[in-house]
Amino acid sequence: MQRTRHQLVIAADVTGRSLPPEHYAIALGTDSNLAYMELRHSCEAAMRGSGDEAAVCGAMGDILNRIGDKWSVMVVGHLTRKTMRFNELRHAIGGISQRMLTLTLRNLERDGLVTRTVFPEIPPRVEYKLTDLGRTLTNPLDALWNWAALHMGEVNSARTRYDSLHAPAAGPSPERRYAGAAR
Repeated sequence: MQRTRHQLVIAADVTGRSLPPEHYAIALGTDSNLAYMELRHSCEAAMRGSGDEAAVCGAMGDILNRIGDKWSVMVVGHLTRKTMRFNELRHAIGGISQRMLTLTLRNLERDGLVTRTVFPEIPPRVEYKLTDLGRTLTNPLDALWNWAALHMGEVNSARTRYDSLHAPAAGPSPERRYAGAAR
């Protein structure tokens, strides 16, 4: 598959040193409106000779789980537009519980993607905004969002086809009987 635009390279920095892109990279791109995600090298190749393959793979998996989480993507997406307060975020996202938003924001803050600012007012005012590191996620998330919007109909059609092919066979319903029923 030929790579064209929207290429992003993420280098792991787990052991205190950055991995060069030629060792480990993720490329997001499009080719004739087909989006793809390619893992250029395996985790073993990423840390060849260091004996730390499992640690790197675990760290990369953890990071990808965080930035690929449904709620994290939605929070980052809303915070790219402006700084927001908790309830403003909750209402903008819709469908997220207070607990899930709290956990998501706490984890994003822990990962250095979001800052939480508490203003000493009564009642206290708390605002959330993306850090510079968090802003680096906007282009890859935009590419993912655009791909999803472009291919939503195709995905829904594929799901419908799959469900119709793999639905349990609908045979005749068994006769329902209850105690004392006449035959």
